Amino acid sequence: MLTPQDRELLKEKGISESQIETQLACFKSGFPYLRLHDAASAGNGILSVGKEDVQKYVSIWDNYLKENHTIVKFVPASGAASRMFKNLFEFIDAPYEVPTTGFEKEFFGRIESFAFYSDLNETCRKNTGKEVGELIAGGQYKTVVSNLLSKEGLNYGALPKGMLKFHRYAQTSRTAMEEHLSEGALYACNREGDVHVHFTVSHEHLPYFRQLVSDKQPAYEKEYGVKYHIGFSEQKPSTDTLAATMENEPFRDEKGSLVFRPGGHGALIENLNDIDADVIFVKNIDNVVPDRLKETTVLYKKIIGGVLVSLKEKIDRYTELLESGTYTIETLREIIAFLQTSLFIKNPVTKQLEDSDLAIYLLGKLRRPVRVCGMVKNEGEPGGGPFLAYNADGTYSLQILESSQINMNNPEAVAMLRSSTHFNPVDLVCAVKNGKGEKYDLTRYVDKNTGFISFKSKNGKELKALELPGLWNGAMSDWNTLFVEVPVETFNPVKTVNDLLREQHQ
Repeated sequence: MLTPQDRELLKEKGISESQIETQLACFKSGFPYLRLHDAASAGNGILSVGKEDVQKYVSIWDNYLKENHTIVKFVPASGAASRMFKNLFEFIDAPYEVPTTGFEKEFFGRIESFAFYSDLNETCRKNTGKEVGELIAGGQYKTVVSNLLSKEGLNYGALPKGMLKFHRYAQTSRTAMEEHLSEGALYACNREGDVHVHFTVSHEHLPYFRQLVSDKQPAYEKEYGVKYHIGFSEQKPSTDTLAATMENEPFRDEKGSLVFRPGGHGALIENLNDIDADVIFVKNIDNVVPDRLKETTVLYKKIIGGVLVSLKEKIDRYTELLESGTYTIETLREIIAFLQTSLFIKNPVTKQLEDSDLAIYLLGKLRRPVRVCGMVKNEGEPGGGPFLAYNADGTYSLQILESSQINMNNPEAVAMLRSSTHFNPVDLVCAVKNGKGEKYDLTRYVDKNTGFISFKSKNGKELKALELPGLWNGAMSDWNTLFVEVPVETFNPVKTVNDLLREQHQ
């Protein structure tokens, strides 16, 4: 039962009562597992670009950049870096004073290798009168960590990942955000020299990002000879989801107010939908490398861009043919073959359709946003995987799934999961307009039956949290999709601070 105060809160957030009812129903019913047809693999949903085709796709992309198009690099960057420092927060609270775990020993043993070391040294000197080395020699390890994480120090425990110094160069050090600016200039600069980069950020982090842009943008424009157009957006309050009790009733705080939680990265489909661009690259904030390793990243960004342009040109040509009504039965067969062999969309019902109904069905499949997703060979890194999964209309198509969407009690599904050869590094390039330059409404292509329910707690009370369909999972479920194999060298995420000690980040 909603109170007048509840209704006022819903109005303030832009959430309808029917949305609340739907969310509560999801808590009660849960979300269905997806029915799998097969794990995607090389030649079966994943395109392996041979050496002979590399230059072809690079040239297609380079030529596309020379035309009058808007390309945007979209970077989800709203997460705080606190999880990166989980082990160090635990060290501060530990009953011992010296590094004991392997993680702690590695952190202090190689502390001078971090790009933020000089800043930390200066902060320690300012706050304690001693440098990092002196504090360590005196056994004051926790003082060093406190100066790294606390507000009185560098505040790394509360800053967003994008603001942290990741890489050291001869004359400077770069934050993760700066590395994305550098990347954008190398593969997303159009004919006019414009580089569009968009970061989704948390409200409390926005001032940090704006300040960094103000400080650094002129230098990067001079270095790369480009003009940056840097935008920011926040996750919309209307995408927050209601928390529920374990009995599937609305969860309320100690004051009796409804508790809402962020809807997860799937909420960003709204932010993506607000961007006016022809092509949008999507990549997480922490997956960057220093300049000496960027060549492979840039090459494969151009390759997947070229694959996208090539794919979309064919889709637009077939769409125009069907819309004109000048197609033949041979044309319809050619389009069916294209859907089956290039996009891996198959539906046995097409054999039963009359020509006119078949044309309508094919148009429905062609008139959709297009994405090309890089996939990395599975070497034990965490991440969702590429599969061929069934849709509500009886087709099966390429989807990126999380393990929670797979029924682990189904032996066939488990076998497909175990046979999966690749995982999702979040390396997407998207075409979000049709052949006439009209923008798709991306919210219409979300499979709302692919959300997630997780268990959390607030003030010691257990609650259920609802996550919206993930941005590259259910939020893009009804897109035309193709997977392309990319090398593991293009995937270098930073999940813990010690990941910055990996050779790829040094």
